Amino acid sequence: MMNDNWSDEAREHGRRDEQPTETLGQTPPPPPPTSTSPYWSDQPSEPAQHKSRRFGWPVLLTGVVLAGVLGGGAGGLAVHYADSTGATSSENVQESPQLNRTDDVTPTTEAAAIASPSVVTLSVGGDEAQGSGSGVILDKEGHILTNSHVVTLGGQTAAANVQVQTSDGQVHRAEVVGTDPMSDLAVIKIDAEGLTPIEMGSAEELNVGDQAVAIGAPMGLSGTVTEGIISNLDRTISVASSAVPEEPEMPEQESPFEFGLPENQEVPAEQGQIHLNVIQSDAAINPGNSGGALVDHAGRLIGINVAIATRSEGNVGLGFAIPAEYAQRIAGELIENGEASHGMLGVSIVPSGDENISSGARVVEVVEDGPAAGANLEPDDVITAIEGKSVSDPGSLSATVREYPAGSDVELTVVRDGEEFTETLQLGGMNSG
Repeated sequence: MMNDNWSDEAREHGRRDEQPTETLGQTPPPPPPTSTSPYWSDQPSEPAQHKSRRFGWPVLLTGVVLAGVLGGGAGGLAVHYADSTGATSSENVQESPQLNRTDDVTPTTEAAAIASPSVVTLSVGGDEAQGSGSGVILDKEGHILTNSHVVTLGGQTAAANVQVQTSDGQVHRAEVVGTDPMSDLAVIKIDAEGLTPIEMGSAEELNVGDQAVAIGAPMGLSGTVTEGIISNLDRTISVASSAVPEEPEMPEQESPFEFGLPENQEVPAEQGQIHLNVIQSDAAINPGNSGGALVDHAGRLIGINVAIATRSEGNVGLGFAIPAEYAQRIAGELIENGEASHGMLGVSIVPSGDENISSGARVVEVVEDGPAAGANLEPDDVITAIEGKSVSDPGSLSATVREYPAGSDVELTVVRDGEEFTETLQLGGMNSG
C-alpha cells in the first residue's frame, strides 16, 4: 500500500480541533486511529478482498479524517492539462429531459443541463461488500473518472465488479483501468456509444463565492443536482487511504472525526492516511456523491467530489472536491500507464512550532540519498511555500508535493534562523496503482 508519506503513520503535534468528516460512499466507518509517531516521514509503505449485487440503495463510504477544517491548507496544482471537449450549453439546454421551460432557465439549471449527461452512477460489488458512487465521463472512448475509494469499496477489494448507469438509464459493465490511492482517484472504462464527455474548467480561475453545482447519486439517487458556492480554495484534508492492504490491522484508537461517503458498507481497518488539497463548497453532497462532478456556472468540471465533514447528527454542509487540474493529470497517467506518479521530497517534518512563523513545516531530518539530500536543506529549516504556494503545516506540504509528477523541479521557500531564502530541487517519485 502507498500511504501519504509525510506522515503516513504520524500526526502533527498540537493539531487544532478537527471537524468530523466522511468520504462519500458506504456506511459510516469506524474513525481512523491516531498515530503516535511525532513526525511526518517521506517513505513509501504497503497493501484485502469481498460480491457483486445489482444497482440499489447501497452507497460507498470511506472513513477519513479532516485535517485543518478550521484553518486554510496550502492550495496549488502542479500541472495544467488541456480542456476536453463537451457539448455546448445551447445543445444540452434544449435537449435535457429535465427541463420544462427551455426558454427560461437559471444559471444553475443551465449548468445542470450541460453537465448531467456526463455524470454516471456506479454500483460496486466485492465478495462481502457492496456500494455505489458517482463518476464523470472523460471521453467518447468510455473512460470515466471516479474515486479510488469507490472502486475499491474503501480499500476492501482490488477485484470489485463495477457497473455503470449512464444518464439515459443504460447499464454497462466496467473494467478498472487504474487506481491511485494517493490522490483517491481512479479511472474505469465502459464500451458504449453516444457518450458526452464533461467539459473541463479550471479551479485556478475560481473565486471564493462563485457558484458551484454538484451532480451525482447521493444515497443511490442518480442525477441529483444541488447548488451552493465555493467556500474555500485552499483547504487541506486528511483521509483514510483506499489502498487495498494485504493484511488489514485493527485500529488502536478512534478519532473524534470522520469523513463519510455512501452508506451500507463497513470501512476496513486503518490503512494509513493521505493528504489532499481540495476545494471546499457548501453545495449539499452526501454518501454516493463520491466521484461525481462539482461544476461551475457554465457546467464545466472544477472538481471531483470526495468527502464531507460531519458530526454525529449528520452532514453539516461542508463538502470537498479534488481540483480538476490535479484530477485530470492523474486520469491521464492512469489511462496511459495504469498508474500515476507523485513527487517525493525526502524529509521528515513537524509543524513549525515557531511563534515568529505563522505557518510551515519544520525539517527534522533530511533522508540520506533522498531527493533533498543534495539540496541546501538542514534540520530546523522551516518550509513555508512550494512554487509560491503557502505551506500551512506538514499535511499541506505533503498534499502539495504529491500533486507534482515525479521528477518535477520545484522551488521551496525556506526560513533558517529568521532569514528567508529559496531552494530549487528535483523531486523524487513514487507510484501508486
